[in-house]
Amino acid sequence: MAEFLGRYVFISAPVIAWAICQMAKTVYYLYSERQLNIAKLFDAGGMPSSHSAGVVALATAVGYISGVDSALFAMALMFAAVVVYDATNLRRSAGNHASVLNRIIPELLRGKMVREFDYKVLKEMLGHNQLEVFIGGAIGFFVAYAMVVNLT
Repeated sequence: MAEFLGRYVFISAPVIAWAICQMAKTVYYLYSERQLNIAKLFDAGGMPSSHSAGVVALATAVGYISGVDSALFAMALMFAAVVVYDATNLRRSAGNHASVLNRIIPELLRGKMVREFDYKVLKEMLGHNQLEVFIGGAIGFFVAYAMVVNLT
């Protein structure tokens, strides 16, 4: 198993970092909501950011193995930057829009301003705040660093 993880550290480090974050997210919501929600294992958004953990783990592993002056590291770093930006800005904004629409549409339906409308509650937790991204990124960095140092 150690040989597999070492040989495929570019895959295993991000997957392990992602899994740690998804498990932590489930425990975090168990504590904060006082109920077990297994769906959090596969849910996007919330604390910590598994997206950030995965891409930072990938960039860390690539940087350590290929060197921070390599083209491969530059691509991994740029990929991480795009994913983190998307998580903190675009997906967060979409979640805010969903929140507003989830408040407006039931009011419209109650006021019979809309006759027939197939309304489904929109998912509001789509992105992350800066703390969630930072924690996810830190988890990704430390998982990849530990794996690369111990397995190579």
